[in-house]
Amino acid sequence: METTPLLNGSPPTTLTLLENGDYGPARSFKEVKSVFWIETVKMWKIAGPIGFQIMCQYGTMSVTNIFVGHIGNIELSAVTIALAVIGTFSFGFMLGMGSALETLCGQAFGAGQIHMLGVYMQRSWIILLSSCFIILPFYIFATPLLKLLGQEDEIANLAGKFAILIIPQLFSLAITFPTQKFLQAQSKVNVLAWIGFVTLIFHVGILWLFLFVFDWGTTGAAIAYDITSWVIALAQVAYVIFWSNEGWHGFSWLAFKEIWAFVRLSISSALMLCLEVWYMMSMILLVGHLNNAVIAVGSLSICMNLNGWEAMLFIGINAAMSVRVSNELGLGHPRAAKYSVYVTVLQSLLIGLLCMVAIIITRDHFAVIFTSSEEMQRAVAHLAYLLGVTMVLNSVQPVISGVAIGGGWQTLVAYINLGCYYVFGLPLGFLLGYTANLGVMV
Repeated sequence: METTPLLNGSPPTTLTLLENGDYGPARSFKEVKSVFWIETVKMWKIAGPIGFQIMCQYGTMSVTNIFVGHIGNIELSAVTIALAVIGTFSFGFMLGMGSALETLCGQAFGAGQIHMLGVYMQRSWIILLSSCFIILPFYIFATPLLKLLGQEDEIANLAGKFAILIIPQLFSLAITFPTQKFLQAQSKVNVLAWIGFVTLIFHVGILWLFLFVFDWGTTGAAIAYDITSWVIALAQVAYVIFWSNEGWHGFSWLAFKEIWAFVRLSISSALMLCLEVWYMMSMILLVGHLNNAVIAVGSLSICMNLNGWEAMLFIGINAAMSVRVSNELGLGHPRAAKYSVYVTVLQSLLIGLLCMVAIIITRDHFAVIFTSSEEMQRAVAHLAYLLGVTMVLNSVQPVISGVAIGGGWQTLVAYINLGCYYVFGLPLGFLLGYTANLGVMV
């Protein structure tokens, strides 16, 4: 064994390491504090930029809702349905399919097989681009599907038109997600944060131009959404090809080999994440059947929008967790992976509690950002306490999912999500909403 000083700026103590570089057992408070500090620094060096980048990417959808909400309640509800049902369906599926790279690239990078990273990314591009054509009918036939699911005709018609207009954004995800995972596995995350920030500012600018200068309405919002999504995808690819020389060695025919094994892992990853994301989509559809559906859907969408901002931060922590776990397992450091999980779960819970306090304090005011309708604002304030509790409950689960992705245990988590969300959660929501008459509060 040997003792190794901590990182610069850490407390003045030492930590015992094993010969293979893994942590030794933490037997004292000083050693626990040392592990906590080291893992905090390592995790946030990855999670900070990734979380910021994903929040910026999510911000393109959130800002779109904010701008459209100031056009009218019908427009807000329609765009919310399109983005929260059709858009979330595809976002969850594509992100899940791309998450297989977190396992493969993370473990390959940890094991020193850097030459395989570019091959894995190209393989994922092929699979995700093919997946886009499977999802495409949901966009093309969005209007009849939404009507079949019981949405009001006026909302379903406008949502269907918006869904068709954002088809280009779907194909951008097939490029964006694998490229992100490729860079995340190498901890090259700062560039992702910068791309996300610049494109979010760009998106706000073209939204204002298209909606309030050109007066293009929801059509302008859809065009702005498409343009911004492709700017993100192309900027990431440009960085990989021209500046990421370690993992990228050009296009390779190896990307077409062993695709079926890659597809199986991708599907497991997609099911794990989609069962969670689609649950939120299902709740929006259930709310659309309530009385005064415009206010019900709009108020829930505002709450889910804010919950989504927190969720994007935790998706960043999820990605960091999968990188840490997969890299450490690839290096043969199981104790380092375990300690990283403990530290991250504790910090995630604290963040969730802080978010809950912020929501409760501002419950009568935050809806003004999204809508000028006083009725909508009152409905949102009524849901604020439940929103705060939801933020706490959602703070730890993404971390556990990140551990599962890093370890390659996606199938097990998919079964757990299936039982919790669909066997228990949705039926309970239906009973409370319609039988107990709790309405949107479920």
